[in-house]
Amino acid sequence: MATRKDSSTYSRNEKWIADCDLTYVIAKIGGRWKLQILSALEGKTLRFSDLKKTFSMMTERMLTLQLRALESDGLIKRTVYAEVPARVEYELTPVAVELWPVLDMLSAWGSKHRQLIADTTISSHG
Repeated sequence: MATRKDSSTYSRNEKWIADCDLTYVIAKIGGRWKLQILSALEGKTLRFSDLKKTFSMMTERMLTLQLRALESDGLIKRTVYAEVPARVEYELTPVAVELWPVLDMLSAWGSKHRQLIADTTISSHG
């Protein structure tokens, strides 16, 4: 495995993520698809094919990468059934379920902020 210089940007970013809890959380749930995937799994167990249909605009490779990252971070559980063809299901882990009150608050803030910006834009143009 290659070692990085302590002064490299990547090494500094790793330290920042390790030292800041909020940055750590954003690194785990941030990105274009992770929150949408977590939301789709809220209260449900879905097969890979269901997720593929839900996120038809995402490539299968990207969906696989995002699911692997979420699984690696302990936010989703992947279950493979020994059937032909193999059946794979995904569900939230208990630690991911703990996120919902926080995500609901963030969503409410996002809605309020979006409306505030829309109102500000409308009033500055009118």
